[in-house]
This record gives sequence, structure tokens and C-alpha cells, in this order.
Amino acid sequence: MYLIVGLGNPESDYSNTRHNMGFNTINNLAEKFDIKVNRKKFDGIYGDGIIENEKVILLKPQTYMNLSGKSIIQFINFYKLELENLIVIYDDIDVEKGNIKIRKKGGAGSHNGMKSVVQEVNSEDFVRVRVGIGSPEDKSDMINYVIGAIPEEEKIVLDEGSKKASEAVVEIIRNGIDSAMNKFN
Repeated sequence: MYLIVGLGNPESDYSNTRHNMGFNTINNLAEKFDIKVNRKKFDGIYGDGIIENEKVILLKPQTYMNLSGKSIIQFINFYKLELENLIVIYDDIDVEKGNIKIRKKGGAGSHNGMKSVVQEVNSEDFVRVRVGIGSPEDKSDMINYVIGAIPEEEKIVLDEGSKKASEAVVEIIRNGIDSAMNKFN
């Protein structure tokens, strides 16, 4: 079983922000595979279903970004999941808009949501799919950039990144992380 987690912020005020690329990708997967992500448990909203003949849980933590790991670790412990079956999807300012990067493991970088995940699961050894949002011209305006509303013309490009991230998750489940990295990185 895979735990596929999209990082984001739970309130509707954040739904059209760059920081919610993880949630958007979970929504894409849920729609494509007819998985209803509407049950509440362990500080998250989740649904379970099948992708590529594998049982999956799609999770959107409801703890706000900076505490995302608190929800994830509860699911891992309850379902006795191995970290090799954890896939975390999140926005990344160091990846160009519309692009994605897949990594087998690694540090959290400057992303507070990932810092929480790494801290709570006590490991950096899990798959992550980084959805590019680019960075603002004015680096001092980073917070407004990631949680501010997305202009309509940019939304098209970011939606393409979420779509690629969804395809990458399917490829990881179908053919493994190395195949996905070769295909999408």
C-alpha cells in the first residue's frame, strides 16, 4: 500500500495559491482514479482506492503546511507503512514553473512543510515529487508569493505541473522510482 500525500493549506483562502500544488495533485489523482478524498482521520482528509493495481491512500493533511508531518506520521503508524511506500508531493520555488523533479530521498531544503515531514517520520528516505512554482523577482516577498492568489495566465502553467506530478506518481507505482526519474527529471 502507498501513502500519497499532497502538502497544502486547508482553508479555501489558500486553494488558488502556489503553496497548494500538493493538494492540487491529490485532486488530479482522485479525479482520474475515482477516489473520493472526503474522510477525516488523523488530522487529514483522505480517501483510499486503487492505482495500477496497488492500494493507495490519498492524503491532504489539514494541519497547515508547517505541521504536515503530524498527520502523515499518524497514518504511517496506524497502517504500519514502510517509508519506501510514502510519496510526498509539494511546491518548490527552485523548480521552474510547470516542471517537476522527483527524488528518492534528501533534505527538506527551505520548505517548512517538508521540514515537518522529515522531523516527524525521522528520516529523509522517502520519495518526493516537487512541483515547480518558480520564485518571485523580489525574494523578500516570498511569503506573499507562495500564499498569494495565482494570476489566471500563470495558473495554466502551474496546472500543467500538477498534471505531470500526477503522471509521475502513477509511473512510480507502475514501474518504480528510477523509471519515473528517467522519464520526468
